[in-house]
Amino acid sequence: QVQLVESGGGLVQAGGSLRLSCTRSGRTFNVYVMGWFRQAPGKEREFVAGITLSGSSTYYADSVKGRFTISRDNAKNSVYLQMDSLKPEDTAIYYCAADKDYRIYGHAYDYWGQGTQVTVSS
Repeated sequence: QVQLVESGGGLVQAGGSLRLSCTRSGRTFNVYVMGWFRQAPGKEREFVAGITLSGSSTYYADSVKGRFTISRDNAKNSVYLQMDSLKPEDTAIYYCAADKDYRIYGHAYDYWGQGTQVTVSS
């Protein structure tokens, strides 16, 4: 089974930056696409960013384009989310996700981390 563990969340002032990390463990065969989702209190979980196996393709939600950057290091079985110019509306629990698929979107993600809290103060 694929296991995902996030880290790097915390409290930051608006305009600041955070870097989230997600590390995979266990069997990782056929796990290609990885992504970040977030869920704010009272809101549905939403897609934030995704990246293909090689890292050659990325996709971002419109709300974070130009501010967030997703990357991965397959040698470390890790994916990262660099978050710059953070806004209070970015406050949410951020989840790392993975799936046995080559596509970033258009499918469900089957593997999820426990989430890490990101709080942006104004």
